[in-house]
Amino acid sequence: MSPTSSQLPLGVGLRDDATFANFFPGANASLMTHLDEQLGEGGEPFLYLWGGEGVGCSHLLQAACHNADAEGKRALYLPLDALGHFPPDILEEPERLDLLAIDDLQLVVGRKRWEEALFHGFNRLRDAGKRLIIAADRSPRQLEVKLPDLASRLTWGVVFHVQPLDDGQRLAALQLRARVRGMQLPDEVARYILHRGPRQLDRLSEILARLDRESLSAKRKLTIPFVKQALEW
Repeated sequence: MSPTSSQLPLGVGLRDDATFANFFPGANASLMTHLDEQLGEGGEPFLYLWGGEGVGCSHLLQAACHNADAEGKRALYLPLDALGHFPPDILEEPERLDLLAIDDLQLVVGRKRWEEALFHGFNRLRDAGKRLIIAADRSPRQLEVKLPDLASRLTWGVVFHVQPLDDGQRLAALQLRARVRGMQLPDEVARYILHRGPRQLDRLSEILARLDRESLSAKRKLTIPFVKQALEW
């Protein structure tokens, strides 16, 4: 990917495994449809995603950028946990992009320069007919935005509360990510990993990547004894 398509300056890029193909939708099927259709004619200009830690907002924003890149469109993923401490100069001329994805909006709310830059960036994207996705940890009406015009703009989009997966869905999601990697993950092994591992699916994906390397190196199938040995659990 070129820096003008889906990667940021300052060395912040997209995770290779953050794709729509390995995201288990659960109760978020409507959101997935909107994201998949956003870049097409008639797609929603502005989508707002919110939810707690680990529900997959960052994954979906990066997946949208990967999707745009695959279609030959220009996209930018802006994670404010990494870049929010910089001045908002990166929001200059956003209309040169086809898609702008802003993550963790709550981290710059209340900061005058950022709020003003977001407001003007929103208007420029809208006027140019380009697309915007924003993710935050709460709904737009719950954010303590100081600039009234920005607060108003944030309610213009289609708002989705990203729903967490239940235990059965988390099992299916883990096995989906294993299949995408070409791994065979039996039910009992998946349950063992879910029981012993972290709650966040992105961290579980890191565990899958490690197990993939270890199993290939050892030429072993994934079993509970092998997982115990490989992960020192």
